[in-house]
Amino acid sequence: MDNNLVIEKLKIIVKEKFLLESSGHDWWHTYRVYKNSTKIAKLENNSEINLFILEISALLHDIADHKEGYSDDDRYNIISNLLMNLNVDFKIIVQIINIVNSISFSKGKIPISLEGKIVQDADRLDAIGAIGIARTFAFGGNRNRVMYDPEKNNSTNHSDTIEHFYDKLLLLKNKMNTSSAFELAQERDLFMRGFLDEFYKEWNCI
Repeated sequence: MDNNLVIEKLKIIVKEKFLLESSGHDWWHTYRVYKNSTKIAKLENNSEINLFILEISALLHDIADHKEGYSDDDRYNIISNLLMNLNVDFKIIVQIINIVNSISFSKGKIPISLEGKIVQDADRLDAIGAIGIARTFAFGGNRNRVMYDPEKNNSTNHSDTIEHFYDKLLLLKNKMNTSSAFELAQERDLFMRGFLDEFYKEWNCI
């Protein structure tokens, strides 16, 4: 099957699966990761980048994700079957699965391939800035987290949504793999810090 046709079919499949997802990992998140992956690849201007692998990995990076209770075996089987039905070469399928299994921030992995590094960067870009702030509160509401609790006991496992900025989001700028993504992250990081400053002012009625 033509590579472009594979990509277009995958867009339809993933859009149908994630369109009504409400935790911030919806179709439009996937689409932005896809678009930013191709944008970063263009900025990196490296002829060794395999755009077919990059685009599929971006589109499938949240399929059968561990946060939804799937195991690595589940993900392997689901993605393999999906791509084999589209006649994607098995060697390419293995590379794609290796990439999507190494994207997650919580796993603390850095993808081996340049394509994987770029997709990870694109996923992290969508976690910061104005979109990142919106997604963070969407995810917090989806998981029944309080917005902010200044009286929480730090010795417990209790976590509020604002704490997520310090646990993850404010760390992401300096964890970008590519220089292009690092440059793109600068403005988004500053926007989040400005948001937090304003949040605390309003919270404390200053």
